[in-house]
Amino acid sequence: MMEYKVIVTTGDLYDATTFNKTFVKLFGEDGESDRTHLSCHTMTAAFDNGPTSSFIVTCPASLGKLVLIELDKQPHLLLPEDHWFPAKVQVESPVGETYNFPIYHWFIDNKSHMFREGKALRVFEDKLGVGMYCREKELKQRGNDYQWDVYEQGIPHCIKKGTTVNLPCDDLFSLTKIAEFDFTAAEGITELELEVLRNCKDNWTSFDDIRKVFTCKSTKISDYVQEHWRDDALFSSQFLNGLNPSMIQRCSVLPKNFPVTDDMVFLHGQHILAEEVKKGNIYLCDYKCLDGVETNVIHGKKQYLMAPLVLLHKTADDKLLPIAIQLKQEPAEDNPIFFPTDSEYDWLMAKIFVRSADFNEHQLTVHLLRTHLLAEVFAVSLKRNVPMVHPLYKLLIPHTRYTFQINTKARCQLISKEGAFTLYAASGGKGMIKILRRATSSLTYSSLCIKDDIAERGLESVPNFYYRDDGLKLWDIIHRFVERMLDYYYKNDTQVKEDKELQAWIQDIYEHGFLSQASTGVPQAFSAVADLVKFVTMVIFTCSGQHSAVNTGQFDYGGWMPNTPTSLQGPPPTTKGKASEATLLQTLPDVQTTVHGMAVMWLLSKQSSDFIALGNYPEEHFNEEFPLQLIHDFQGELEDLSAVITARNIGLEVPYTCLDPAKMENSVAL
Repeated sequence: MMEYKVIVTTGDLYDATTFNKTFVKLFGEDGESDRTHLSCHTMTAAFDNGPTSSFIVTCPASLGKLVLIELDKQPHLLLPEDHWFPAKVQVESPVGETYNFPIYHWFIDNKSHMFREGKALRVFEDKLGVGMYCREKELKQRGNDYQWDVYEQGIPHCIKKGTTVNLPCDDLFSLTKIAEFDFTAAEGITELELEVLRNCKDNWTSFDDIRKVFTCKSTKISDYVQEHWRDDALFSSQFLNGLNPSMIQRCSVLPKNFPVTDDMVFLHGQHILAEEVKKGNIYLCDYKCLDGVETNVIHGKKQYLMAPLVLLHKTADDKLLPIAIQLKQEPAEDNPIFFPTDSEYDWLMAKIFVRSADFNEHQLTVHLLRTHLLAEVFAVSLKRNVPMVHPLYKLLIPHTRYTFQINTKARCQLISKEGAFTLYAASGGKGMIKILRRATSSLTYSSLCIKDDIAERGLESVPNFYYRDDGLKLWDIIHRFVERMLDYYYKNDTQVKEDKELQAWIQDIYEHGFLSQASTGVPQAFSAVADLVKFVTMVIFTCSGQHSAVNTGQFDYGGWMPNTPTSLQGPPPTTKGKASEATLLQTLPDVQTTVHGMAVMWLLSKQSSDFIALGNYPEEHFNEEFPLQLIHDFQGELEDLSAVITARNIGLEVPYTCLDPAKMENSVAL
């Protein structure tokens, strides 16, 4: 008789242990074992959280090279069925060979499940019938579990589940995450100690009153913002290193709908506007996506959301400062252009309308659409089209962690009819969908690739642009890692073309994420290894770096409400000279809207204790020596970048940490 030693490791998760009877069946190139009960000779559970349990499976003859295993569990006669989460299974053959089987799957019923040996296999090299059968069976089941749905026409599709309770168990939050995170403004209000104000619909009567609320919770950066929010320097720097670094672009031609002249912005003739444009010293932020959007009604009051244009000038000492703001797209007598030389409150009022527009643009376009929704598209397509044994699955599965649940919670509790964004943002409701549709229709592949995006926006040389500096370094590190990994598995372009699972993945993304719009530039198929490398780099960067850049600083810059109003309840000024502190306070959101906005931004900025930083792979999907070495090298490069960023930040008045790999989640998990 031939004896195979089966070593089972149960996942280190709460309630991962089973008291049910468990069974295993081994499949090799030369045969298969009997279905064998993994029996325990004690009255305790056979599988304790974390530690391993060993068993013997006997066969009359050698099975040859092991290909896959089949696992199932059955309830005892007198005990109820429970759940089990095996992490991995290791099998030692009679001739001393060791085979590793990654599992990482919740068993919640008595069905059997097949798992492949850990060596990555592309579909065209999977020659055994039992291997192909396992592959096809897995994808058929995944096709049922991960179906596409249309949340709203004209925006990327999502997983068809409705609520988090219907999600596959493998994609749910851990109990740790559940205990720490409730995606409701009420939870955030409690943490911020603002319960007494949660139902107050009064207007603010002074900035001192806002300051008292703000001091309940603050950060080093939010304190700086509270102190300097009126300053032009901070206003401008947020276009580079704030929550929304995606709006600013070098101005090569002044927009025809922004009739700014030399004497308006350079009163003493220091510069000629056309020459400054030619030198690359003029920058533009254009919020045209917000134009004509139907705004929200909050507490019976119509809200206001402008589509401003902002002109900025890079001075000789490398400072970026605003020089003109027009709050509506079309020039008109009742649409004055504001300048720093205007009265204090005229200029401040104009900047506040820009900051409110930036909040709505950021949350819907830059944050929700370009990270959360796209990450979900990448993940659904991966689950539907790529089996566990495929190298692409092993590479990308860490970057899907918690994405389905966080997005489903967002649809149910943030952008739903009674969600916090719908209730308390100027673009909540119909306006939100219109903005998302516009942004989706203008989405491009190049804008998702930071190198291309920076070049297209002409931002290669703008000074003090830490998002660019850190982001380009991060992109290069990810690209090297992905290139080495995929070059190991794909030796030539022909192998990429022949991989039907790989092609199905990108076809699904093109159709359901980018709505089959050829204008996006997103590939419909992969024809070369280099094309695959770039796209996978973009996926990982989007799910980790880009999401971190636009998410983690939300309370830093939005905790002090006047810097980032979620909505404005007063109309924009149509003439100059009438703004005052009183009119400004009447324009800002009321107390309840402020408190709920602060609460959501606080929740979205919190890091959970089961956070997994970019480059960490607690699930061992790869077990080949070379890919493991690549992961080790990747981690080393990320550590080096983190050290560089930390050293740089020591000398900055406002440190930029959003793209520090040590503080960056591996996936869109928040």
